[in-house]
Amino acid sequence: MENRILGLHHITAIADNAKRNLDFYTQVLGVRLVKKTVNFDDPGTYHFYFGNENGTPGTILTFFPWEGIGKGTNGSGLATHIGYSVPKGSLGFWKDRLKSFNVNVQESEIFGEKVISITDPDGLQLQFTEAQNEDLRKVWTTEDIKEENALKGFHNVTLTLKKAEPTIKVLTDILGYDLQKQDGGRYRFETSAIETANLIDIIENEKVPAGRNAAGTNHHIAFRVKDDNILMEYREKVLSAGLSITPKVDRDYFYSLYFREPGGVLFEIATDNPGFTVDEPLHELGSSLKLPKQYEGVREKIEGVLPNLS
Repeated sequence: MENRILGLHHITAIADNAKRNLDFYTQVLGVRLVKKTVNFDDPGTYHFYFGNENGTPGTILTFFPWEGIGKGTNGSGLATHIGYSVPKGSLGFWKDRLKSFNVNVQESEIFGEKVISITDPDGLQLQFTEAQNEDLRKVWTTEDIKEENALKGFHNVTLTLKKAEPTIKVLTDILGYDLQKQDGGRYRFETSAIETANLIDIIENEKVPAGRNAAGTNHHIAFRVKDDNILMEYREKVLSAGLSITPKVDRDYFYSLYFREPGGVLFEIATDNPGFTVDEPLHELGSSLKLPKQYEGVREKIEGVLPNLS
């Protein structure tokens, strides 16, 4: 792998109810609970990581389920749509399955690709795309969702912005993306460093009101790099562009940097190392509560205040 941004690492969103969030993603969408931990800054709140069998970067959707936070508002300055890649020919399966769970399904095409759009129980906007390129990522299967239909991982993420140009400059000049397609106020950017989870869409619309972060909205999107040496090279690039960026943060399963791009979206850059098997074997991922080291001494207290998932 080159010293480049390797597409998306993960996307983090907000939910209102932990059990409802867990049930929807594992039971309805059939993705794997890869890690069950807590919010580093609010250990009385879960942090769920959902992904494929191996917890591969580019498949990981994470949630802070803050109980009773209330519904947010999608709008400008946020990543407003999360796009999953699904196998060719599987959209019919997903339409039928989602309707059986009383999920409203809308059909469309984006840049010539067939798409179905839904919202999760909190209103988070999800899109399933039959990607034109072959997607060989290993999936997580369930009794109801087999390999020929299972979600592959991210296809794209869509940013909604009042003005696109300042964000485009970050994507192209710092993160190494190139404009692939444009249709009116919709842009698609791609990195050639990897073949999956490599697309960023921008919708430019000055009339869209500013979004408000709460349940049903995205908290941040994370771009992927191989290791923390490359991570720190990108820190210098962001600083050289005149943007503020955090010091390196240890998130136990990856190292991170955070910065807010000019359009208002919170960007993270995250590493592949050390990965999700650092504290539990592959076959046990997500099966027990894993706490950051600083909270192990108060595990019993934390377990006593976390929401009931049964």
